[in-house]
Amino acid sequence: MSAVDPEAQGATPVPESPLAFRHRNFTLFWFGRLTATFAVQIVSVAVGWQVYDITRDPWDLGLVGLIQFLPAIALVLFTGQVADRFPRRLIMAVCVAVEAVGALALVAVALMETPSVGLIFCVLFLFGVARAFFSPASWAIVPSLVPQAALANAITWGSSAWQFATIVGPVTGGLLYGLGAPVAYGGAAALLMASCVLNLMITSPHVRRTLERNWDSLAAGFRYVFTEKVVLGAISLDLFAVLLGGAYALMPAVARDVLDVGPWGLGMMRAAPGIGAIAVAALLSVRPITDRAGHIMFVCVGLFGLSAVVFGLSQTVWLSIASLVVMGGADMVSVTIRETLMQLWTPDEVRGRVNAVNMMFIGASNELGEFRAGAMASVIGVMPAIIFGGVGAMAVAGLWAWMFPQLRTARSLEKREGKGPLALRAPARQTLRRASAEQESAPR
Repeated sequence: MSAVDPEAQGATPVPESPLAFRHRNFTLFWFGRLTATFAVQIVSVAVGWQVYDITRDPWDLGLVGLIQFLPAIALVLFTGQVADRFPRRLIMAVCVAVEAVGALALVAVALMETPSVGLIFCVLFLFGVARAFFSPASWAIVPSLVPQAALANAITWGSSAWQFATIVGPVTGGLLYGLGAPVAYGGAAALLMASCVLNLMITSPHVRRTLERNWDSLAAGFRYVFTEKVVLGAISLDLFAVLLGGAYALMPAVARDVLDVGPWGLGMMRAAPGIGAIAVAALLSVRPITDRAGHIMFVCVGLFGLSAVVFGLSQTVWLSIASLVVMGGADMVSVTIRETLMQLWTPDEVRGRVNAVNMMFIGASNELGEFRAGAMASVIGVMPAIIFGGVGAMAVAGLWAWMFPQLRTARSLEKREGKGPLALRAPARQTLRRASAEQESAPR
């Protein structure tokens, strides 16, 4: 007896699940990302402690972050090109495998009689190179792992993996480092290898492309970002809001000099934004944003800045922690909307290069934001610097809402009839054709 096609008989097809974890490939991706980020947090804490134990110079702590960020800037034109040309799951697997080798190298350095800070910095540069290639591929692959109806849910949970790792990872790293630096680095290496295996198990389809090796192909990501105003608005909003509103770098000074709470209070403050973000992620997973996404995003960016102002004015522990929880929750909503709109608005053939630009801007906002906060605090004081940054983030929300009306009026976070949340304008289509479509020569 032959099988009967339900659709041929007029039956209603089963709708695809809007829940990201109902899809095997995303589940593998999420756990792979969680374990990799968890390992990176362990390494970050262990390296910070070890470098400071060796040199006792805060300047070297600044170099730890800078050395890992520099490759993202230096390689931005190439990392996106690679993400658009080669299978993204394989790129991710190779990158975490390289990081695992780096973690094992740190084990070897830690076992030296006199560990070398120079060798540690060389390994950290290797980590930075691997992450420069990993980030564009990991963000660009998400739309191919789930149906469009589940994309916003997938991006929410993808961000929550990072938030969860940033809460638990540093604590775990500190405990493991207490047993010895080789134990911490060895544990990170094991997690990274597990992430490599999970990434290899993903069966995401790959569209083979042969991209021309010329300036037009390399710069396609920048060209698309600066031509398509919705994508430019989403990326630049994150850049300037975090650059001004980020108060995380000044938390140690607040804990010691303002609230007088010691290390335990600092730990609570560091965990508070992540707690708020995870709580909001859980809410968005069951109550997704279905309308007025642009308005909600700008309101949440403004709330992010307002929470920073409250944190800067607070003189009590409970209010400071509560404001940081709200800050983390507001940031999760805005990140979910921004990233979803950007992924929907960006065609797959240029998505890797656009995400490379996005990752560079995110890294710049974090690193430069910490520099902005520290430099301003040295001139006008810690709390005024935080308040100024929060007011600045609120001003950015208002200014960007006026400068990018298409971003403000975006409504749904789902594609409809092959288009993005808003109709793709003719100039953007022409730019895409010039930047990417003509470069594809291999059969799909």
